[in-house]
Amino acid sequence: MQKLINEYFKILSPDYPKWLDEYINTERMQKQKYISVTCGKVYAKLFDYNNYSSLDHSIGVALIIWNFTHDKKQTLSGLFHDIATPAFKHCVDFLNGDYMNQESTEELTKKLIEDSEDIMELLKRDNIKVEEVCDYHIYPIADNDTPMLSADRLEYSLSNDFLVYKFNTLDNIKRIYNDIEIQTNENGIIELGFKTKKIAREFVKNTSRLSICYRDDETRFYMQAIADILKKVSEEGLITKSDLYELKETEVIEIIKKSKYGYVYEELVNAPKLHTSLEEPNVYYVKHGAKIRYIDPLVKGERISKVCKIAKNMIDKNLSYDMDKYVYLNDKFNILK
Repeated sequence: MQKLINEYFKILSPDYPKWLDEYINTERMQKQKYISVTCGKVYAKLFDYNNYSSLDHSIGVALIIWNFTHDKKQTLSGLFHDIATPAFKHCVDFLNGDYMNQESTEELTKKLIEDSEDIMELLKRDNIKVEEVCDYHIYPIADNDTPMLSADRLEYSLSNDFLVYKFNTLDNIKRIYNDIEIQTNENGIIELGFKTKKIAREFVKNTSRLSICYRDDETRFYMQAIADILKKVSEEGLITKSDLYELKETEVIEIIKKSKYGYVYEELVNAPKLHTSLEEPNVYYVKHGAKIRYIDPLVKGERISKVCKIAKNMIDKNLSYDMDKYVYLNDKFNILK
């Protein structure tokens, strides 16, 4: 897996910024190595995923930004953008009731950077202020609003498509990536966009498929169940929210397994399938929406949905995905009510 990741990284930035390694190797950034981008779904039989860490994703975002801007501050903002990601990633957003926006942990980014002595020493040496790297939202190539294409959105789309979900090949990822350039959008702001309609349409097809995976019935049930298990374990005094920023996911799992909710976790990760219903079941269930991640990229400065009916239909079909069903497993989960 690491060999594939390295080959993928070479595509993102053939000119690797060696100066970045010192920041990657800081203690706080290295904690991201033990957090899965799949929000822990990699441990469950319901999902056939490869493990790709939050650190891998952060490096990938940084490399994309460096490739297109060669700007050190913007690149570091990309590297740090998920530094406040806890174990089980967006499951903690579900725990915080933020399953629609999934941004509840981002406010800690600046604090965690400032509390990191080694990061602060490097920033001081490089004459960079925390405010210049703690909020990647200020750099439109690094981040922008849905459905625009940013380095963050591009990275998780490519890596999930190729490495995590195993839908695509390295050659196709390279072909798609090499068709991207910096363009100016309808608001006069720079944005990543495609040179050719055909490849942009292919990208929309790929990302629309991924978008369903991010919020399908299995994913919503799994993430809410993990959130509820974490809440119960926390109420028992076995773990705190701050522990989720310090412990490895595997360490959190061991705490869960040793608790009275351990059997529920085992049921969850070993379940071969879930059940859905249009009527409310008399067991623990999940019935709510989730953040809709989709991309309507630029093609030569215009949204593909404006110039390609096929792409627009794919986007519309993705947006209409039904999340109204009750999703459940069995009565063993009633302990989470």
